[in-house]
Amino acid sequence: MSESAPFFVDRAKAGRASCKGCKTNCPSGELRIAKLVASPYGDGQQMKSWHHVDCFMNVLLKQRPATKRVDSIDDIGNWDSISKEDQELILKKLNDMEKLYANKNSGKYTAKVIKNVPTQSVKSSPVASSSKGDTESPKKQIVDTDDDKFLTFFKLCKRISRVDAYTEKTAVVNDFFRKGTDGTSFKGNLLLWCKLLLPQVTKRVYNLKSKQLVKLFSRIFSSDHDDMLTHLEKGDVAETIQHFFNKSKTIQPASESTLTIQKVEDFLEDLSKLTKEEEQIYHFKKIVKKCTPDDLKMLIRLIKADLRINAGPKHILEGVHPDAYSAFQTSRDLNMVLDRITSNGYTVKHKDAIQTSIQAKLSLMTPILPMLAEACKSVEMAMKKCPNGMFSEIKYDGERVQVHKKGNEFKYFSRALKPVMAHKVNHFKEYLPQAFPKGTDLILDAEVLMVDVTTGKPLPFGTLGIHKQSEFKDAQVCLYVFDCLYYNGEVLIDMPIRKRREILHQNMVEVTNHVMFSEQKMIQKPSDLAKMIAEVLELGLEGLVLKDLESKYEPGKRHWLKVKKDYLFGGAMADSVDLMVLGAWFGNKKSKQMQMIKKLHFILSANKSLRQLKT
Repeated sequence: MSESAPFFVDRAKAGRASCKGCKTNCPSGELRIAKLVASPYGDGQQMKSWHHVDCFMNVLLKQRPATKRVDSIDDIGNWDSISKEDQELILKKLNDMEKLYANKNSGKYTAKVIKNVPTQSVKSSPVASSSKGDTESPKKQIVDTDDDKFLTFFKLCKRISRVDAYTEKTAVVNDFFRKGTDGTSFKGNLLLWCKLLLPQVTKRVYNLKSKQLVKLFSRIFSSDHDDMLTHLEKGDVAETIQHFFNKSKTIQPASESTLTIQKVEDFLEDLSKLTKEEEQIYHFKKIVKKCTPDDLKMLIRLIKADLRINAGPKHILEGVHPDAYSAFQTSRDLNMVLDRITSNGYTVKHKDAIQTSIQAKLSLMTPILPMLAEACKSVEMAMKKCPNGMFSEIKYDGERVQVHKKGNEFKYFSRALKPVMAHKVNHFKEYLPQAFPKGTDLILDAEVLMVDVTTGKPLPFGTLGIHKQSEFKDAQVCLYVFDCLYYNGEVLIDMPIRKRREILHQNMVEVTNHVMFSEQKMIQKPSDLAKMIAEVLELGLEGLVLKDLESKYEPGKRHWLKVKKDYLFGGAMADSVDLMVLGAWFGNKKSKQMQMIKKLHFILSANKSLRQLKT
């Protein structure tokens, strides 16, 4: 329906609005119609003048022929959001009113027949896409393909869940996106499909935990709340809601699935904007009436961002294009990746077919997956993995942080790509411009930790907490920079690390105890590496990170190496003992919060003593 429709329909929410016809309230949940009128505040906005349905018909019956009337359902905003039964009721009353009005104004007015069909339907208009100004986005077009039915989505998820191997899951996805439901070609909305198959990537926030969902649906189904909570103990809220949907006497499941993935997407987007319980219940009721038990089960799993298919971005995106996942790791922008793939009429091909490669650019102020390191168990393993020589860097016992600078704007992301707490990084905006005097835009990979300003030595992990910081008066939060991924418009991740490090040293000036280079040494000989490992362990540092001199920055890949004493000599150097809890007492803590928690201190006995115990 048009956003500028002169009328609007929905069901009353709070029950506070009064009818402008009879002056009584419109009770919560009752169907009502509003006429949009100019706001009395003169701000150019419109407000809704609500009426009971019958009162609205009386208003239309009394008005002059020249006054704006309901000519089609295009004139009624929110029409598609009300139930089919409500639509039929309003249409019947409108057409009955039209006949009465024509009799009342005989010779001056001819009754119209108002049908439940938009006059500007994309589906019915052969020229709908011929005019650039009238073209609707694919999101709002009427679809006639089985590929975009929600039932098809449910079936594909079921197929993916039934296979275990990564390659098998990718093959199932690839097969569907190549052949579609008719076995010839996929005709659906690829972007929308990928968004729904990857709800953990979309990251919508609904503020609906499992118990809150049970609370809402116990009211919608008129089911016993305690019974639903007991069933929830089995662990799957979607199964619980489906079970009680089948037993509900107030709302009967639909006999067949009529939902499309677009309707589900619109529902989820609107749900993410609702915070009040009554609004959420009203919103759920509108779609539950159209759901089969399987539809509702899958809808809840989308809300929980867990489809129970054991498939993530790698499984799904590599089923679309061999390069899609690596491009997504770099950009973290699903829309951009799929736009690049589908440009120039691209269709999904067999996963083993030779295809045009795609690359995604870094997006400044959007985090990328950090490159990681695998455990290195010996000097020999390190030399074999890094045949070109390596950079050996101190492995700091701090917190990994990705720094984005765009002009005077700064963003800091954790290893999990979440914003870093402000007290840990806010002060860097003062020192980063000093460290990079010519750096307008940049992305850095770094470690943030506390440093003792008198000795220059890093403090142990955990001292970054806001309360811990206050306990170290001679300490300062410092950023140790070890990589530069983007500098003044130039993407550096495809360069070898020796070149990236060179660019970093050319453009960064250390700000003592605030922004520093990570300690690093070039290693070419096994004896040099063995010596450095021994020195690091003797100093009590966490370990080393080893990087091949020719290695590129590969987001999400474990192609670096990490050396810790836990990994060496089969773990013989690890700080671990066999212990048993013998007793405990409540400790004291300055913080009131910690007093409430009453942190337990345990009395432990080593394995040697345990062997002497007799039971």
